[in-house]
Amino acid sequence: MNGLEGRVAIVTGGARGIGETYVRALHAEGARVVIADILAEQGNALAEALGGRATFCRLDVADEAAWDRVVAETLERFGAVDVLVNNAGMANAAPIEHFTLAKWNAVLAVNLTGTFLGCRAVVPAMKAAGRGSIVNVSSVEGLRGSERLHGYTASKFGVRGLTKSLAVELGRDGIRVNSIHPGFIETDMTTRIDPSRLLIPLGRPGAPGDLAGAVVFLAGDASAYVTGTEIVVDGGMTAGIPHT
Repeated sequence: MNGLEGRVAIVTGGARGIGETYVRALHAEGARVVIADILAEQGNALAEALGGRATFCRLDVADEAAWDRVVAETLERFGAVDVLVNNAGMANAAPIEHFTLAKWNAVLAVNLTGTFLGCRAVVPAMKAAGRGSIVNVSSVEGLRGSERLHGYTASKFGVRGLTKSLAVELGRDGIRVNSIHPGFIETDMTTRIDPSRLLIPLGRPGAPGDLAGAVVFLAGDASAYVTGTEIVVDGGMTAGIPHT
């Protein structure tokens, strides 16, 4: 149904955490998957565990030349680039008067510039094939403001806007571009946050697996007429505040 058998997907930040969940989900649907990450030991271990339809490529998403190399290696090994999941990201926080330029530049480089570089790098191969799906991972902070997360929020709004401009430009080439917007997801990065304070309408924090279905849907043929949109996976956080 999803049309991912034999397709080739690159997943950034795919060596662990939520990115690993995306890698495993796409692989389970029959895709060949490139795990692109700076974490070589974990990335290689995951590729080995998954077998011949998976490989690891080292990638710093903010490095323009590294993107060209990863795409070239993907084409050499698998012959195509059908799907890109721009998952790699980071966050930092401070009150605005203490939010340094270094903090700002660091989060924009990974979250927004890294997404831009990834989209640009895969487009020639997708155009040549006449098809492709790019899934950009934004956030609920790409839909609303959040105190202290100034760089993160700006970057995720930027990812949302970039998604829409690319969807308009690339639709004629058969390339779809969409974004997903996770809410609070339990990972190693969120262990210090008490989810009970977030008033999530569904009554629980999200798990990485809650996001996998959205990525698989947008990557495959089941979403063939979906582009330029955002799928919010947040347990209702952005819908409103439930009564307590």
